[in-house]
Amino acid sequence: MTDILTATNLSKVFDDGNVKTEVLSNLNLTVRAGERIAVVGTSGSGKSTLLHLLGGLDIPTSGEVWLAGKCLNKMNETERGEMRNQHLGFVYQFHHLLPEFDAVENVSMPLLMRKSVSISEARQQAEALLERVGLSHRMHHRPSELSGGERQRVAIARALVTKPAVVLADEPTGNLDYDNAQSVFALLAELQETMGMSLLMVTHDRTLASMADRQLRLKNGHWAEFEAG
Repeated sequence: MTDILTATNLSKVFDDGNVKTEVLSNLNLTVRAGERIAVVGTSGSGKSTLLHLLGGLDIPTSGEVWLAGKCLNKMNETERGEMRNQHLGFVYQFHHLLPEFDAVENVSMPLLMRKSVSISEARQQAEALLERVGLSHRMHHRPSELSGGERQRVAIARALVTKPAVVLADEPTGNLDYDNAQSVFALLAELQETMGMSLLMVTHDRTLASMADRQLRLKNGHWAEFEAG
């Protein structure tokens, strides 16, 4: 299998001027094409920081992140942004949809950032993906007019519309009730498999984590063994 995303000796230290806090320490991780990985851990274990570094939203204190054969932390912010748009999709616990735009417009946004894609083409692809996530009847509704589960489905469509190599998901079902959480994760897993992309998610939910190809446990910035029980 091809390695799509790799972290080598990844460390992150936050320095507020008085206190230095090491959040991640010398982590190594490889995400292969088509693989589904779950990272579990308690709040404060470094899960979200790890995703930010892997996604090029922040740069490590030391170590390297390689995406599609290029080192993210050797790039400037503009270059990292282009790499994110070309190769990554993001799903968060809270949908982060733009409230003034409807579902089609929100899903179109990542494609419109590519100068090579026309508005009509972006809308066409957005509409097709919204149909796939079961929202053909809600395409022209704004986020405030959608339920929590529907908003998260729109967020998933937005993450996948560029056909990314890797989807990074930060507690993607954490803001939903049990039934909606199960439904949204099943949808995300199905699309990930049928579209041939990799999925790396962080979650507190051991049931969801058990559906991954690999489970990794993060504790105090280090990989740790799973505890019994």
